[in-house]
Amino acid sequence: MITSVLVANRGEIASRIFRTCRRRGLGTVAVFSDADAGSPHVQEADAGVRLPGASPADTYLRGDLIIEAARRAGADAIHPGYGFLSENAGFAQAVLDAGLTWIGPSPSAIAAMGSKVSAKSLMASAGVPVLPGLDPASIAAADLPVLVKASAGGGGRGMRVVSDLSELSDAVAAASREAASAFGDPTVFCERYLPAGHHVEVQILADGHGTIWALGERECSLQRRHQKVIEEAPSPLVERLGGDLRKRLLAAGRDAAAAVDYVGAGTVEFLATADGDFWFLEMNTRLQVEHPVTECVTGVDLVALQLDVASGRPLTGPEPEMTGHAIEARLYAESPLDDWRPQTGTVAAFEISGSQGRYPGAGYREELPLLRVDAGVEAGTVVGPHYDAMLAKVISYAATRDEAARSLAAALRRARLHGVTTNRDLLAGSLLHPSFLDGTADTSFYTAHPPATLIHSPDPGLFALVAAVSDAAAGRGPLLPGVTSGFRNIPVGHRRRTYAVGDHPIDVRYRFTRDGLDAPDHPSATLVRADADTVVLDVDGVRRRWTVGRFADRVVVDGPDGSVELRVVPRFADPSAQVAAGALVAPMPGTVVRVGVAVGETVTAGQPLVWLEAMKMEHAVRAPGEGTVGEIPVTLGQQVGQGTTLVVVEDD
Repeated sequence: MITSVLVANRGEIASRIFRTCRRRGLGTVAVFSDADAGSPHVQEADAGVRLPGASPADTYLRGDLIIEAARRAGADAIHPGYGFLSENAGFAQAVLDAGLTWIGPSPSAIAAMGSKVSAKSLMASAGVPVLPGLDPASIAAADLPVLVKASAGGGGRGMRVVSDLSELSDAVAAASREAASAFGDPTVFCERYLPAGHHVEVQILADGHGTIWALGERECSLQRRHQKVIEEAPSPLVERLGGDLRKRLLAAGRDAAAAVDYVGAGTVEFLATADGDFWFLEMNTRLQVEHPVTECVTGVDLVALQLDVASGRPLTGPEPEMTGHAIEARLYAESPLDDWRPQTGTVAAFEISGSQGRYPGAGYREELPLLRVDAGVEAGTVVGPHYDAMLAKVISYAATRDEAARSLAAALRRARLHGVTTNRDLLAGSLLHPSFLDGTADTSFYTAHPPATLIHSPDPGLFALVAAVSDAAAGRGPLLPGVTSGFRNIPVGHRRRTYAVGDHPIDVRYRFTRDGLDAPDHPSATLVRADADTVVLDVDGVRRRWTVGRFADRVVVDGPDGSVELRVVPRFADPSAQVAAGALVAPMPGTVVRVGVAVGETVTAGQPLVWLEAMKMEHAVRAPGEGTVGEIPVTLGQQVGQGTTLVVVEDD
């Protein structure tokens, strides 16, 4: 009998598992690195055990420390979540050898599916359609494009698309380094790359008594860098094509599970074409990030069923079927407009209206539309460079797909997310794009529709005016027409404030008169009411309301048409903050994993010079133009902070 569960993970998935454990009356134990000491999942658990260090290799990938933590805290079961050690057969066996209950499939099933190379061979023998693998040494121009892929792990790490033979060897080496860092296994392989397909997967759940359930399918075609961004159930491709496609997919999923005597929750992933052909990609022998959409449409709690199966209980009743439609959006700390670059910082505000923490139970499916938020952060959480950039998952469930998409987009637009740059606006734009709404979007979506075409950018000048009015009201009480603070009988000049969006300064001119607000750059804007947190203006005869938040030197203005973060520009610049001409600085904290140039070498625009590893992925820092390398003040393996000078390129 399971009485207490240690979750060998962090962030939102640890919090999600803890909620079901509490509902079941089970004790909960968290493990945490030094970087996660103040994280919400640690506060939510009954007990927590420190894993000294910050890097995954020193903490969440140390199976010996995690098992010892379970012993010390009195946990009798370990749930791995996803990522880290969740698909490590050696860790699963060590948990069992320690006399603990492993909440997952058998070590043999994990091992069989852990190598994508051997898994494909096994699936082919079971009659599941597969794409043949390619030997990197024998790939010719006719085979291009190809996908270089890590044999272990997933989540887009250790993956590269190669369209030019001259890039193959570098791509294999980079993918291998990334795979070794993320999964501890540098093995990679190649296969044919289909630039436009549909990523469709089947949720499997099997008990130890011979029952295998296929709980419908999901589609996860909207991806960036081979990582899923938006997932949904059921699949719009399967719904559109109809016929026996769903039946064939679910059967292939059950066959894959049966081939390895699978027990527990898992996902069989397929790549499908627009005409209904599909091939096996891999099997994830764990709970998926996107499992909430299946929970919504089937009404089951997958974590609760994992606990049942691990306790030896059989699956009872008919196989659950899907009803309604659910869509999940992954909220990342990243800048889509800057090549999806991960972002770090401290979360100043995190407010998404919805049924936070709601899981299947009485009345769950009757409350439509339903918004569910699975978050790993809260106000005050520090987002560092050590782990994945995902902050939360926002899930909508409605009777129809269109309603689910629109309600999710609206919730994202209304959210208050301050302190860290996120992909919120990209998600909202993607959900409302015609090709997404009509269900035809495939894996090439972000190639065909770059982020700049999807992100709505409101007028930063108007938002800066709102910030200035709010700042004027701070500490003075509400500002109202006719009784505004600062009115003088003798006319005076306009006040000035300067803000910046990125590197672009915005000068704001304004004053308060007998009639209220006078803003020369926005003559149609009239003041209705303002205080330190809220500004209501009438612009061109339309009244709108904005909320204002402040942290450090930033002001964030949230309005009905979006959100703008403004940096307060001081009147006098600090000379010590100036960066030397030609200096390329680290865009984020990270580790220098490769230096591709030497002092004195001539470089060209766009040439990668230094590679940083941050949030478990490599990021190249490229030359902005032609020049000569004058200085390289960093060394291989060095930890650098955001803004650290990496290379100085002298303009020839």
